[in-house]
Amino acid sequence: MSDDNKDLGDELDDMIGDAKEDAKKAKDKISQKTSDLADDAKEIADEAKEKASKIADEAKESAKEFTEGAQDVLNKASGENKKVLAGILAIIFGSLGVHKFILGYNKEGGILLGLWVVGAVLTCVGIGVLLLWALGLVGLIEGIVYLTKSDEEFYNTYQVGKKPWF
Repeated sequence: MSDDNKDLGDELDDMIGDAKEDAKKAKDKISQKTSDLADDAKEIADEAKEKASKIADEAKESAKEFTEGAQDVLNKASGENKKVLAGILAIIFGSLGVHKFILGYNKEGGILLGLWVVGAVLTCVGIGVLLLWALGLVGLIEGIVYLTKSDEEFYNTYQVGKKPWF
């Protein structure tokens, strides 16, 4: 029985050796596959970073173009809106100087408003009525001038050039 045990022991040792060898081969295969997968993952990650960078650059460029376009539209629209608004307010409330405040001419608007207050106080004397009438005439003329100018001319004259009177 001892020979049988020895043979069985030798066979067991051979099987263990084969199993170790197979396990080592499997480990090497798994290691190679893992390395290949890691390389593939790194390559995919690099491609993704590159594509994300391109998309980010394109998005920044698009946002810049949009911002510039929107700014142009706002400048043109705000010039036109201020033209119409300032013109109508000049005709209706010109003696109060509201249209000057709309255009950002606070000093000139304050002058008109101050003269209007003086005129209102002096109406009981009679001279105030003449002053209020003159201020109303100034507002009417300025409103007509604002509304008859082209949008570009109005923008260049009153918003860029800051021409305060007529």
